[in-house]
Formats: sequence, C-alpha cells, structure tokens
Amino acid sequence: MAVTYELIKVCKQSGARLGRVHTPHGVIETPTFMPVGTLATVKTMSPEELKAMNAQIILSNTYHLFLRPGHELIKKAGGLHKFMNWDRPILTDSGGFQVFSLSEMRKISEEGVEFRSHLNGDKLFLSPEKVMEIENALGPDIMMAFDECPPYPADHAYAKQSLERTTRWAERCLKSHARPHDQALFAIVQGGMYEDLRRQSAADLTSMDFPGYAIGGLSVGEPKHLMYEVLDYTVPLLPSTKPRYLMGVGSPDALVEGSIRGIDMFDCVLPTRIARNGTTMTSQGRLVVRNAAYAEDFGPLDPECSCYTCQNYSRAYIRHLIKADETFGIRLTTYHNLHFLIQLMKNVREAIMEDRLLDFRDEFFEKYGMQDNEKGF
Repeated sequence: MAVTYELIKVCKQSGARLGRVHTPHGVIETPTFMPVGTLATVKTMSPEELKAMNAQIILSNTYHLFLRPGHELIKKAGGLHKFMNWDRPILTDSGGFQVFSLSEMRKISEEGVEFRSHLNGDKLFLSPEKVMEIENALGPDIMMAFDECPPYPADHAYAKQSLERTTRWAERCLKSHARPHDQALFAIVQGGMYEDLRRQSAADLTSMDFPGYAIGGLSVGEPKHLMYEVLDYTVPLLPSTKPRYLMGVGSPDALVEGSIRGIDMFDCVLPTRIARNGTTMTSQGRLVVRNAAYAEDFGPLDPECSCYTCQNYSRAYIRHLIKADETFGIRLTTYHNLHFLIQLMKNVREAIMEDRLLDFRDEFFEKYGMQDNEKGF
C-alpha cells in the first residue's frame, strides 16, 4: 500500500493512540493537525514557514483546484508537490462537501452531481470517476473518495439514502483509482447522527479494505456533545491497523477530545479563517487582538508561545496592522494560530506517550477556559 499505519503506543489512561502514517513523501507523527491549503496554498503562509512550524502534512481541495487552475495544468507541472514547492505529504479532499454546500446550485443523481461554478456560473459535473481522474492528476499522497455530505439536521430516511449512495460511489472510486501504488484512497463514513446508519456505513466501507478511513458529516452545525457521542460509537468500528481521519475539525477542545477517542488526523480552516479577523488562540484562551484593549499592550500574543510571531511582535503592533488592513498582520496571526494547533498536537502526543492524556485535557481546558467543553475555540 502507498500509505500504511504504524501503532506506537496506546495511552493507558485514555485509550488514545500514538502512531505514524507512512506516505511516499514522508512519515506523519499522529495524532496530527493538517493546515488547509485549499487552492494549493495555506493562506498567507509560505511552504518554508509551514516547515518551520513543523506542519507535517497539508490539505488541498479537489473542487477548487478543478475550477482553477485545472487539474491538467497541475499534472503538467508535475503534480501538486512540484506545483506548490511542498515536498512533504499532501491530502486532497474529494470536493464533496463544497459541491453539496451549493444547495441552490446543484442536482444530485446516482451518476454524480451537476452544479454551477461559484466563480462564473458555468454548468459542471462531478462523478466518482471524474473525481478520481482529478485527484490522480493532482498527485497527493492521500486522496478522498467522492461522498455525499448530508446537512445537519437530516432525517433518518435521507441520511440512510445518502450513506448508501456514498457507499456505491466509494466502490466506483476504488475501481477507477489509477494510482494505488503511490496514492492512498481513503473512504468516508457517513450516516448523520444515527448510530445504526454509522454502523451500516462503517461495515460496508471496511469490507472494501481501503487503506484509511475518514469520519465525515460532523462539525456541520451539531452541538459538540453530539459529535463526541457519534465518535464514541463510530471510531471502534474502524480498523485499528489503518489511519482514522476526522474531517473539518480544528478547535482545540475537539482536537484533544477527538484524540482521546482514537482519531489520528484532523483538518480545519478555523485557525486561518479567524486569524484574518484578528482572532487568535492562546494558552489562556481566545484573544481578539484587534480589540481596543490591546492598543498599548506591548507583550506577545501568548507569553508561553515560542512561535515566530510571539518571539518578535507585540499585541499592539499586530493590532495596528490588522486595523490598517496590512497583510503582514494577517500573516502574523495566521502563523501563530497554526503554530498553536501544531504545538498542541505535539503536546497531545507527548501526553499519550506518558499515559496522562486525560490529565492533560483537564489542565488544558481549565487554563483555556473550556470547562463546559461547549465554548468552541
């Protein structure tokens, strides 16, 4: 297989697992957070900066790269790695979430999804076979099967119909995947918030023996406690010998709770998106640096942080840049937020190794101001 999972240790206190995902472009220490580079770039960050903060793998988006610059152009460039000058692992999602979020602009059939481009309104079509063609051309280490992501809330009948279509599409993806020797195709477990449907989806997909499995359809508006409940009964259904990926989750509390439940990989646009609004994650909780309270605060964003931003620039200076719409300000907050989550996952891995992840969670939540575990980031 192009991608394999190596179990290093299971935390005696929590049951969380420490591992390594081996890929053609390097080894990923897990659990890990993957910065999102939708259009073959993590917004405002260079590949060199991502390496400096020890980002092990980044995620790009099939739908957006299909629209521009096009997968054929990226293929001519030698694939995503060469196109964007990133020599570490890359994961591409299937574009399913983006297509299905275009509720007013798309039509679903068994064959695939007809939709209109959000850029110019052109009529386009994606099928499992087309998605595989695009992802094979992009050349990531890990590629996701085309799935249907149901909204929240969704009734049982709709969620069942959706997951069964996702299963059929996963089988078609498997058959049309042209590069299994150097690209791993992961399947996506769906089923909404229904335990019986999650069990059905997991059973159907694991019978096809994919090299990895993702849990989709979470972090789509449901309360956190419901997401954790779904993880509690879904994760044990997935093979312990394969990587487990929770899609679209990136708040600090959810990264810790997801790790406790046996998740290996996470991704989310949250750290980069909120950074552009002047919101940062610190060891003491959320800090909105654009607020007037920081106009004369010459300390770092987070006194406990060792990132480039905190070692060199003050809250007052960053606030000035953000208020003045200077791009450098967004670069500094983005760097800090990504570093914060990557360092958090390093601390999680250390806590697993030392059999103290539950203690780490309690200490972290208390300091971060998340005792009720429902406050988001």
